[in-house]
Amino acid sequence: MAARNVPRPGRQVRGSRTGRPVMAALDLLGRRWALRILWELGDGPLGARALRERCDTMSSSVLYERLGELTTAGLVTRDDDGRYALTDIGSSLADALAPLDAWARRWAR
Repeated sequence: MAARNVPRPGRQVRGSRTGRPVMAALDLLGRRWALRILWELGDGPLGARALRERCDTMSSSVLYERLGELTTAGLVTRDDDGRYALTDIGSSLADALAPLDAWARRWAR
């Protein structure tokens, strides 16, 4: 994944010519499977095969494309064992999504 295609604050993204940070985040996180990958990594590092298994029907090409984008964006890193993990900023996103998860659980009832 070319770094220039990854949404970043301060650069034009879908929905914002100015690249406001929230619009860049929504562009990145709105990409198919991006949030699911981040959610699954919230439980700890995973190899690509295990991550793909947790993500049901995701193709391997989409998995690697999203991992590349999320790595370029600084939310995911790859360790020496080849496992993917959340960075500190990626983990803070998981913390930010916790209230949405709580809301969804209430909604499901």
